[in-house]
Amino acid sequence: MATPERPTVIKVLLIGPSSSGKTSLLKRYVDDVFEPDDTTTTIGVDFREKKLTINKKLYRLLLHDTAGQERFRTLTSSYYRGAHGILLVYDVSNRDSFLSMAGWFAEAERFAPEGVIKILVGNKTDRTAQRAVKASEGEELAQKYGAIHFTETSAKTRDHAKEPFQKLIEAVISTPGALDANRPVAGSSAVDLAKEDPNNAGCAC
Repeated sequence: MATPERPTVIKVLLIGPSSSGKTSLLKRYVDDVFEPDDTTTTIGVDFREKKLTINKKLYRLLLHDTAGQERFRTLTSSYYRGAHGILLVYDVSNRDSFLSMAGWFAEAERFAPEGVIKILVGNKTDRTAQRAVKASEGEELAQKYGAIHFTETSAKTRDHAKEPFQKLIEAVISTPGALDANRPVAGSSAVDLAKEDPNNAGCAC
């Protein structure tokens, strides 16, 4: 009897300011649901998993939805270890949300492994009347900080909601060395996950 194929693991992080819609975007991708009344703030890191078959090869996605509040940054920084891809998410109806992204790119540069694939996402395009950030500004920011792709999405309406995940996975799979488990960390201040308190690894959404 043949041994079942073990799926290739791809670790993806969603980072960005609080209330940018990271959790809603993740739920739309994994479960294709949207909970309009859910205003619960992610505490620490929320973990989801999704299995895919691409070109007859199995993949296991480990999706980490990180908290946006400053008080959780010391915890979530440890989750950058071993990441293959990062979705940086902001709210197109919130100017401050967009302006904070330079700091999120800097954090990714500091803690994530070298060569990590980054995609910038402008979320909540359903808030047409409240739009505070132009799509062209998002494109310019993505180019400035080396994101391979930029897209605007709405978890509420499904508009392009799965695109950033699909683009990220395609890039990770097709980029030589992107799945190398021994990639060095770009910054020198990354937290060792093995030293992190296991009692703090839990999360709530």
